[in-house]
Amino acid sequence: MLNITHRLAIPLSEIELDAVRSQGAGGQNVNKTATAVQLRFDINASSLPDDVKARLLALSDQRITGDGLIVLRAQEHRSQERNRQAALNRLAEMVRSVARPKPKRKATRPTLASKRRRLESKKQRSSTKANRRNVSGWDGS
Repeated sequence: MLNITHRLAIPLSEIELDAVRSQGAGGQNVNKTATAVQLRFDINASSLPDDVKARLLALSDQRITGDGLIVLRAQEHRSQERNRQAALNRLAEMVRSVARPKPKRKATRPTLASKRRRLESKKQRSSTKANRRNVSGWDGS
């Protein structure tokens, strides 16, 4: 089980982990071992609550495909086990970020004092700009 919150967990059977070759520098170890981990998690087929699924699918994240599949790749560590744990942690963090719905915004109105301050600053700015205009009858010499 991958624990997300104290009430929410994902069974490991719903998560597909594949070992793949790492990219980039790393010497001979990179060329002979598959230390990077690619994680796949199908949101629609998961046991997550429907509201959490909907919020996950609504995320504008490039790691979520159009079919509702989360694809994560971890390759920052030299060992496959540490990369596996890093990928699982990233998935848990992604689900945790949408586990609780965002509170509704309460509409507020500006105070009378803030309206007055805004209007005063507008008057000040207007007067500054008006004073920059040419004065009639002055030739500039």
